[in-house]
Amino acid sequence: MTNHLEDLKTKIEPLRQEIINHKVYSLIKSVDDLKIFMQFHVYAVWDFMSLLKTLQNNLTCTQVPWFPSGNAETRFLINEIVVGEESDLNNEGIRMSHFEMYLEAMNQCGADVSQIHNFLNELKQTGSLEKAYLCAKVPKQAAEFVDFTFKVINSKKAYLQASIFTFGREDLIPGMFVSLINDLHKNIPDSISGFKYYLERHIEIDGDHHSHLALKMTESLCGTNENLWKEAEQFTIESLQKRINLWNGVYDVLYKHQTAVV
Repeated sequence: MTNHLEDLKTKIEPLRQEIINHKVYSLIKSVDDLKIFMQFHVYAVWDFMSLLKTLQNNLTCTQVPWFPSGNAETRFLINEIVVGEESDLNNEGIRMSHFEMYLEAMNQCGADVSQIHNFLNELKQTGSLEKAYLCAKVPKQAAEFVDFTFKVINSKKAYLQASIFTFGREDLIPGMFVSLINDLHKNIPDSISGFKYYLERHIEIDGDHHSHLALKMTESLCGTNENLWKEAEQFTIESLQKRINLWNGVYDVLYKHQTAVV
């Protein structure tokens, strides 16, 4: 691994640890708490696909006539992850995207999916994120998270898209959160088996092979250009801060809900 990658990993480690050890996880004690978490998190599950498909468009040839494009290792990484994310098998062996799998898990536990459906329907009709946020009354922190993702998408800079994909999205599920979900599943298996399966598949797909190739992708796209690495660092740090802000938003709602109940 190059010095550039090592330096970037060192600089973002405090933020990564803040996400992995965020106080929000300790508040998820019941299926009702999980519903609130999912109603925020679903926007990050959705916009991840837009980021991934942007990378696929930029780093492979998705037009006709077809011509070889980019690095074959990078093409393999993106195409493999797209297959896994867009057409995986759910816990009943049915093909669907991880986003659709997430929606099924929300339905199973009784989380409100009307907001995300209203958001997507309005976005499909108008093409406007702002109108979709207003129509669906999307939480502020979730809207800001999506806005940042599309800021990077619209930058047309594949090295920035690769850097936030590599460092800001794929390896931030903490073991403590998985343990909490496993404990909940023991008590209410019929309510959250879908969400437990989603987590397991997400972790399995983001194995060492994908992580290694994602690092190579970012390294290849930034090369030896110091300016590109500095910009990638800036955007990666901002992406992690947006995740922290998203978790802060969930925490505030959960805290108010639990305090009101008590």
